[in-house]
Amino acid sequence: DGWLVGGGEPGPPKSYKLPAKDSAHVEIMRIGTYNPDWGGIAEQEIVDVMRSGKILIPQITVLPTAVVANPDKPPELEIRFDMPTPVDFCNMKSELPPNWQLRFIHNQLFKHFQNPSRFCPGAFHSTILRKAEFRSQKHEEAYFAMCKAVITKWALDGPQPLLNEENSSAEYNSGIYLFTDRTKITHFFPPNFLPPYDTDEKRQIILSFLAEEWDEKTLSWKKAPAAEQSFGSKIIQALDCGNPIEKLMAK
Repeated sequence: DGWLVGGGEPGPPKSYKLPAKDSAHVEIMRIGTYNPDWGGIAEQEIVDVMRSGKILIPQITVLPTAVVANPDKPPELEIRFDMPTPVDFCNMKSELPPNWQLRFIHNQLFKHFQNPSRFCPGAFHSTILRKAEFRSQKHEEAYFAMCKAVITKWALDGPQPLLNEENSSAEYNSGIYLFTDRTKITHFFPPNFLPPYDTDEKRQIILSFLAEEWDEKTLSWKKAPAAEQSFGSKIIQALDCGNPIEKLMAK
């Protein structure tokens, strides 16, 4: 359905595609189905868990790191929100890498909800265009060169906070949404794990989740490369349980 950003498709007479609002989003976890008999989770169970505080939602700041074409034929264009630098697991006061919040939330959700249908196709990206085709190779090269220049300019400003209409008056007004599809948002969950993030207690919680990565191909956890030889004993102990928040918070 064409562009998912920049106003979507305006409809006739400017466009003869179906009109559509902006619907680009960064998908953190796909539930699959609300039917537990089909491997899913009941919607109310998800809402109850999210409102209970078991999933820690930090103030989210993001930094686009690349614009890429995915492997589809023709491809989709995606804005990537990866962590451009590794996490420092040795220095508890070091600055966390940009976009750490996305993996932090993603890993919590995958640790807590372990239903068969949950997955995430290509985590940490936002699709901006479907079925992208270029007039020529030169046009394609020029487009991606322009994107690279914009990404470089954004990097100079650093990560920026997300805004939302539901919580626009709050000091910390990012958050995450539950949606049936990208046009039907059903619930909003505001931040419940607020800055600063350099205290020992909070940093231990953050590092315990960033120490692992979900492998989409093998559907299993693997150690984050920078974490292989850098764990403190407390973080190692936390990783032994399914959801380390409760164990760390009890200390």
